[in-house]
Amino acid sequence: MASIHTTRPVAAREGTAPSRTARIAGLIVSGLVVLFLLWDAVIHIANVSQVQEAMAELGFDPSLNRVFGVVLLICLIAYVLPPTAILGAVLLTGYLGGAVATNLLTEQPIASTTLFPIYTGIFVWGGLWLRDNGVRRIMPLRLG
Repeated sequence: MASIHTTRPVAAREGTAPSRTARIAGLIVSGLVVLFLLWDAVIHIANVSQVQEAMAELGFDPSLNRVFGVVLLICLIAYVLPPTAILGAVLLTGYLGGAVATNLLTEQPIASTTLFPIYTGIFVWGGLWLRDNGVRRIMPLRLG
């Protein structure tokens, strides 16, 4: 009788929790992303001149800068709180998707500018995947 080879998800084996090392790595990755996005939220809320100029170049009314900052801050708060971390990651994904769309519409350089929010999103989800078993169950990494 021939055996059927099935691929099992790496992290979803009978509810295996992430290792201590994976949790620490996830906290570090998530922490770095949060610090970066928190800085971005703060400078938007403060409406600094560099943000005013950059947003105007992208076609946004500078009066919206604080709105962008507050929306990002709310998404970050949801991401940082364990009960709402997945919701926060989803909200951040939407926010970052808007940045990609804006960069495409304004014909920004692809690798450095347009894809940068995608790189950020990978770290948002990667940090969460490393530290959260629920995320590992819904997005298993399949090897072999």
